[in-house]
Amino acid sequence: MSLLKYGEKLKTEAPTDTPPPLKKVLGLLGPIYFKHRIRLLFGLLSLLGVNCLQLTIPRILKHGIDSLSAGTAVPNDLLRLALLICTIGIVATLLRFCWRYLIIGFSRHLERDLRKKIFNHVLTMDGSFFSKYSTGSIMAHGANDLSAVQMACGMGLVAAIDALVMSVAAIAFMCNIHFGLTLLALLPMPILALSTRFLSARLHQRFDRVQEQFSNMTEFARSSIASIRLLKAYTLEKSQSKRFARLGQEYVDSNIRVAIIQGLLFPIATLVGSCGMLLVLYFGGKLVILKTISMGDFVAFITYLYMLIWPMMAVGWVANLSQRGVTSLRRIYLLLSEKSQLLPGDTTPLPEHSTIELCGLNFTYPHSKRIILENITLRITPGILGITGPTGCGKTTLCQILARTYPVADNTFFWGKRDVNEIAPESVQAQISYVNQEALLFSSNIRDNIAFGNPGASMDLIAKAAKAAAVHDEIVAFPQGYESMIGEKGVTLSGGQRARVALARAILCNRPILIIDDGLSAVDTGTEQEIIANINPWLKDKSVLWVSQRIKQLARADRVLVLEQGRISDIGTYDELVEKNSFLAEIHRRQMLRGETGNA
Repeated sequence: MSLLKYGEKLKTEAPTDTPPPLKKVLGLLGPIYFKHRIRLLFGLLSLLGVNCLQLTIPRILKHGIDSLSAGTAVPNDLLRLALLICTIGIVATLLRFCWRYLIIGFSRHLERDLRKKIFNHVLTMDGSFFSKYSTGSIMAHGANDLSAVQMACGMGLVAAIDALVMSVAAIAFMCNIHFGLTLLALLPMPILALSTRFLSARLHQRFDRVQEQFSNMTEFARSSIASIRLLKAYTLEKSQSKRFARLGQEYVDSNIRVAIIQGLLFPIATLVGSCGMLLVLYFGGKLVILKTISMGDFVAFITYLYMLIWPMMAVGWVANLSQRGVTSLRRIYLLLSEKSQLLPGDTTPLPEHSTIELCGLNFTYPHSKRIILENITLRITPGILGITGPTGCGKTTLCQILARTYPVADNTFFWGKRDVNEIAPESVQAQISYVNQEALLFSSNIRDNIAFGNPGASMDLIAKAAKAAAVHDEIVAFPQGYESMIGEKGVTLSGGQRARVALARAILCNRPILIIDDGLSAVDTGTEQEIIANINPWLKDKSVLWVSQRIKQLARADRVLVLEQGRISDIGTYDELVEKNSFLAEIHRRQMLRGETGNA
């Protein structure tokens, strides 16, 4: 499939401003419900058992009250009725525990499965996806949205089934006692139905806004904490605090608008139930006086009506939970509907030391018209290829394309004479070790950070990689050595130490391709020389792309490529290009001058 056709396919599948159909959204839950169908079945049977037991109590009360009214009651009969009610209560309590354990437990399993699905989906996405979704937005989907779905599929499901069964059964028993009185009791019900329909539509819109604001607030908090040193350096604590307070206030205001809807649903349901009760008390009382129904029937009718008040109130609560759940599930569905623009392909492991070729490659970032790389033709073989050029010329973009972060057109990128669009992205990525401009470390110990790409590596190999990156001596000087915790993003390390730990991690992977995207810019020139001397054995028979503007790194490359304005302006040996390329000649001259003054 060509990139053009694939792009057209994505346009037809990509989410639009039109909300996806509810049937498709609910399709996310179908496999999970089927997986836990036995658990749900027993949970629902337990719930129905509780309802049936509750519905028998008014019938027992009717017999007791009628016998009292007729003067035929005896203590033993009343005791039996009392014991029967107690037994029903105990059994109902046990069944209530069962349905809570089974159904609420199911909702937690559903939450876990959806969270895993979101996480796994995010891991398969390409660079375009992360340009569209911020980290805070993805976190909000996995936290706030999932919580709303869990509540809707747990307590919301229980309340909906409970309300439906109880209302239908209670109305049936009420009709059995007196049909006309039942119609009077249900007379206010249309008010509840109309108000619920009217308010639920607004609840959906307002809750959607709440979730969006929660995403924005989460992303703002995340970025602020991640950049805490910069904020403190610029003394922006108060400014950020005010901005966060403003976002928080907007979130609170939106929640209050949601609460207004919720606050109307419950009182309306209560009012409807109370109006029905008032009508029953008046007209039902007259029927008792006229002996149309017995006192026992009257008490049983009121008890059933009282049971009906909970379903009436549950309508508002279920509407609230379901609207929140559907809104959040739609957001999750849209996230999961995003497709990676990297074409799937053959997952067969690639042979090592494959030749990489770019043939007339052009590249533009998604949703941008600016051409970043233009007509790039390049052959990469084992050895060191230095890459340099002015800031913004496309060096990092070229590295990311080679690492299969972004899609490319057919017949422009070949790996071992095979079009990369025919090869699974993970097969290509498994051949590459990558050192970013910004060293990305995890909140763990140094040993685990170095062994991240090769978790089975021995401590001896880890130490050798650290020595090659000229960071071993500094690591062992820490109180816990390689077990030292380095905090989020390696906050306890200096910039140079983070860069060298990241380099040690990359070379420990021992993959055929090593990309160093200006990864030693934070390292002083003395340490740089030590690294260049130490790293040679690790680079044997590897294809190395070394992005830098330092002449000491470029001078040791077999070839140097100069990028300018997204085009290859020159390629050759370092000595050749210093003579003929103005950019390389200028940085050579400047750095030699700095070297003469001792600042290199």
